[in-house]
Amino acid sequence: MIPLTLAEIADVVSGRVHDIPDPESTVTGPVVKDSREVRPGALFVAFAGARVDGHDFAARAVADGATAVLAARPVGVPAIVVDDVEAALGALARHVVRRLGTTVVALTGSAGKTSTKDLIAQLLRRLGPTVFTPGSLNNEIGLPLTALSAEEGTRHLVLEMGARGIGHIRYLTELTPPRIGVVLNVGSAHIGEFGGREQIALAKGELVESLPPADEGGVAVLNADDPLVRDMRARTEARVLFFGEAEEADIRAENVRLTPKGQPAFTLHTPTGCSDVTMRLYGEHHVSNALAAAAVAHELGMPAEGIATALSEAGTLSRWRMEVTERSDGVTVVNDAYNANPESVRAALRALAAMGKGRRTWAVLGEMAELGEESLAEHDAVGRMAVRLNVSKLVAVGGREARWIDMGAKNEGSWGEESVHVSDAQAAIDLLRDDLRPGDVVLVKASRSAGLEKVALALVEGEVAGR
Repeated sequence: MIPLTLAEIADVVSGRVHDIPDPESTVTGPVVKDSREVRPGALFVAFAGARVDGHDFAARAVADGATAVLAARPVGVPAIVVDDVEAALGALARHVVRRLGTTVVALTGSAGKTSTKDLIAQLLRRLGPTVFTPGSLNNEIGLPLTALSAEEGTRHLVLEMGARGIGHIRYLTELTPPRIGVVLNVGSAHIGEFGGREQIALAKGELVESLPPADEGGVAVLNADDPLVRDMRARTEARVLFFGEAEEADIRAENVRLTPKGQPAFTLHTPTGCSDVTMRLYGEHHVSNALAAAAVAHELGMPAEGIATALSEAGTLSRWRMEVTERSDGVTVVNDAYNANPESVRAALRALAAMGKGRRTWAVLGEMAELGEESLAEHDAVGRMAVRLNVSKLVAVGGREARWIDMGAKNEGSWGEESVHVSDAQAAIDLLRDDLRPGDVVLVKASRSAGLEKVALALVEGEVAGR
């Protein structure tokens, strides 16, 4: 974070100083909510969680070098005490972003947010110092913590914004007002909480509503291939830049194809020219993500050839998202176990089919959470799609939702042991241990709550060896 005195911070967050001998002491280190991450000069933010109360670690944080604690009550060490710690953290982030004048790029969407955020960050790094959301810390706590990691030289701040209801994204944009807003798609993620795709679109569109008007530099980057996103142009005064494969897209892809390894290749067209791209990532769904990133980079001055080179060299920055490991015995492990929704599972299955041509393929799938009344139909459809794509072995892992995946596969035409249902991750590991062969390709994907990363890690670490 930029250096701020405790007196300045207290004023910004409307806090009261307690046990602070010198209010002019300066926070020069990071702002953290985990006492294990404290460094000299840090500000430790004490949240009272359901299982752990950060206030209990305040003394240790200061002993380890924190300048002070942002807390909801006095803690016996230097502290700025506020009525609402989360609101105070947001206020501090808003102040720092305003002071820096950094270009804020915000993005949202039902699928692909983290992968696209990572691509944008890798492109913009070539233009100057860039801070971006680590992993998917895209909520009311993770976003301001990311913003507060920006420093005086930071040129770009790339922030992923998630939502579980109406008003969430609007609140996040108030903390870190974006100049460029990207909406990727409107899908089924969290549809059980929102109640329908139209409600999801309403929530995602709050991002473009927050942008400054065109004459003040605001730019809305919208997916021309998604009708619900395309229609958001009516909800913003910002200049609109479309990306996609549609003819009217300003940033578009032509001649889209997959390499024999399942990596997307295409010709990138921008207003400054065209250039060929062959990505290191896996799956055709990354074409749309790449175009969104290209649109942001184009807006910030990168020429087409430079964008294409950067996209071709970009890798995966966040764990467990189409993370591909080639084992010495020829087994390919695709660890996509961080999260799942119907759109991302379908994309992952198509990538598996492309990667596994001429090889035996496994889809180890678990629950897609928060689908509400659509859950049965969506899980059933995933099982059916695995059969249509000729996936060799489908392993549905977990309870009711996994049984629906298995049921869909069997109803579509799977027979014998092509599709099996197992109770948990360990049962899946045991099955793979018995049946995996050298040269197989294994996709592991589910919502984070399913815990299927255990299966992927067992595969990667060689606990499950091909026979």
